[in-house]
Parts: sequence; C-alpha cells; structure tokens
Amino acid sequence: GCVVGSVMDQERVCIPVAAARGPQWQKRLMAAGLAVATGVVLAIAVVLTPDASGAGTHKQLGLPACNWISTVGMPCPTCGYTTSFTHAAHGDFVGAFVNQPFGAVLAIGTAVVFLGSIIVLLTGAPLGGLVARYWTAKWTWAVIGMVLLAWVYKILLFKELI
Repeated sequence: GCVVGSVMDQERVCIPVAAARGPQWQKRLMAAGLAVATGVVLAIAVVLTPDASGAGTHKQLGLPACNWISTVGMPCPTCGYTTSFTHAAHGDFVGAFVNQPFGAVLAIGTAVVFLGSIIVLLTGAPLGGLVARYWTAKWTWAVIGMVLLAWVYKILLFKELI
C-alpha cells in the first residue's frame, strides 16, 4: 500500500506506507520516554499518603505549602491534584474525584498514556497518531473549561460552600 504525497509541481506520487510512518525506533524511543515519565509520576503517587485536608500531599515531597492559600486566601488552579493522583493510585477513584475532579481525570489520563506508551514500545502500534489525528481546538477548549470548572469547585470546597 501507499500514501499519496505531492511534489512541488503538484504531481501525485506514491510513498510506501512504512516510509510515511517514519522509523519505528523513533516512535518506540518516544514511547519509552513517555512510559518513564508517566510511570514515575504514578509510582510517586503510590508511595504518598493522601492528605486529609484535600491539599498538601505535595508537602511529602519536600515542597512548600501553597502560597496561594496564604497570600490570596483561596486554592491555586492545581490545588489538590497531587492528592487526587494519590487517591487514584491507591484505587480510591471516588475520593480522587471528590477531592479535585480534573486531578482525577488527569490521573486516569496519565495511567492511560502510561499503558498506551508501553503498548507502542512493545508493538510499535501507531497510537500516538490517533491522538494527533483527532485532537482539535474544541478538545483544547473543553480541557481548559474542565480545569476552570474544577478550580471553581475546589474554591467552593475550600470555602466550605459545598
């Protein structure tokens, strides 16, 4: 099979499918990098203990308390993400979602990327192309909207309004 390509004079040429996909080693190297990055994040979440306050789990990593809370009096946009990741890594998906909805979605997405990158690494499957093919501006705006809604939720939770 071939993929139709074009050259400067608008002639159609046939490019073999294998050549159109690029070298397998590059795809597998990228997958290995993603597997390591996402695997490290998930492994760290497994060894942490979720903070009972819903924010502060990151302090177990030696990081300082959130300046937003002390300065502005409300949580930052990513407040509770580490705690949600930790809940999810311990199998408590409800706790993860209740604590920080987008943090829970991000934790599950990280696990999916980890598994997908392992599949690509082992088989060379073209999974990354699927994401690139179907990701649109609409998806980007949807994610931004989810982050903002989850932040508002966390502010309301912090202020004990819900």
